[in-house]
Amino acid sequence: MRVSIIFFLLIIQLFLFLSFNMGSSSSNNCCSRNLIEEVCKNFTQVDPHLRYKFCIDSLEAGTGSRCVNRTELGLIALKLLLNNATDTQCYIKQLLGKSKGLNPIIQSNLETCLELYLSGIFGLKEAIRAYESSRYGWDLGVSSMLWSGARCKDSMKVNKGAIPPLKKRNNDIIHLSSIGIGFASDE
Repeated sequence: MRVSIIFFLLIIQLFLFLSFNMGSSSSNNCCSRNLIEEVCKNFTQVDPHLRYKFCIDSLEAGTGSRCVNRTELGLIALKLLLNNATDTQCYIKQLLGKSKGLNPIIQSNLETCLELYLSGIFGLKEAIRAYESSRYGWDLGVSSMLWSGARCKDSMKVNKGAIPPLKKRNNDIIHLSSIGIGFASDE
């Protein structure tokens, strides 16, 4: 009899513990969700080229289920941009590594894009360090990355050498840069 009462109390404690933790997780997600919706609404009103759904999806993917404040969300946005830019740089290197039989114009455009991304990533890393230490002017590095993505996109258009995956990657970089710049205009 005594064992069954102790067992019953343990079950109740476990149930209460799980209920509390599940509740706090969903409220954290709600906390971030509300902030993300507010931020994306503001950013898309300022930049008509930025897609609301892209903004929401990107920032939600970056936050996971954590509750974050506006400053932490800005850092998450910058790190998402850096990860995408670095991944795009690697992708361009892979394309250039398979350059046998590649159209010389496309190869030249890819080499230009690689240089642009190297420069943009350098500026972006500096911007992240400045953002983390609350230094003024960090947004210039994000603008540099935006410019790099846009120039790469334009170079692929000019010579009709657009490689579809690179086109999407450039567009993503441009949109993620716009989100990052949005945090600068929000300060």
